[in-house]
Amino acid sequence: MSTLVFSLRSESPEAVALCNRVIRGLLLKGHQVQMLPEEADVLTLPDVATDVSLLGTDADLAVSVGGDGTMLRTFDLVAGKNVPVLGVNMGRLGYLTEFEPDQIDEAIISALSGELPIEQRMMVAGKLIRSDGSERGLWLGLNEVIVEKRDQGHTVRLEVMLDGNHFATYAADGLIVSTPTGSTAYNLSARGAVVAPTHLSLQLPPVEPHMWFDRSLILVPETEIKIRVAGNRAANLSVDGRNVASLEEGDTIVVTQAMTFALLVTSGGSGFHQVLKQKFGLKDS
Repeated sequence: MSTLVFSLRSESPEAVALCNRVIRGLLLKGHQVQMLPEEADVLTLPDVATDVSLLGTDADLAVSVGGDGTMLRTFDLVAGKNVPVLGVNMGRLGYLTEFEPDQIDEAIISALSGELPIEQRMMVAGKLIRSDGSERGLWLGLNEVIVEKRDQGHTVRLEVMLDGNHFATYAADGLIVSTPTGSTAYNLSARGAVVAPTHLSLQLPPVEPHMWFDRSLILVPETEIKIRVAGNRAANLSVDGRNVASLEEGDTIVVTQAMTFALLVTSGGSGFHQVLKQKFGLKDS
């Protein structure tokens, strides 16, 4: 028997109903299921509630029922535990959720039996070094690490060091360190390049720069990127949409390629290219 982690968009009645049916069926067959306690409460399944620190331990598969946001949260929950994640789309077309609700039963069976391909996706790791030398983190992200202004109407000054060498001091609304998977997220709004999600690279686009150099940099994955708050205007640090810290003058964010990869269960087709075409309305000639 197998152990599965389930994560869902709990405010979606359709996601709740689907998970209720599937999970109860898996339990009747002798499988084990792990869920966050608050999500287990929504399904009235207290026996599957699992402490967040133990979630994903010895699990064979994680199933995310929702959209790309739910997928990012699921990857965060099982980060570093070598658990492949299968995404079921319950809303708008997403880049990470490859399966539809009516495919969930067959997809789970196929994934557990090793019949579905698994893609390795690069992740980023972010660490905060305060101006007094104290450290916080490590945070892992599948999409991006963002340093962005806290107050409206003001830019922030952000000094960038690449592999220990000063590159530039940006006057901008913020800076994004994006993975290839994250290239279709906030990076795209900041005029960054779309990168094949299994590629290995880091991308550094500025957000609304107020300077002559306004281009996105694409860097080799081994690059160490340091971003220091150079002015007296405060900033926020977020990872995959989660606000993790407030930043003051002299605080530095160190971003590198994570030591671990995210594992994404796929259908084996050209999903990324097809979703990209549909998102942008690209037609076959």
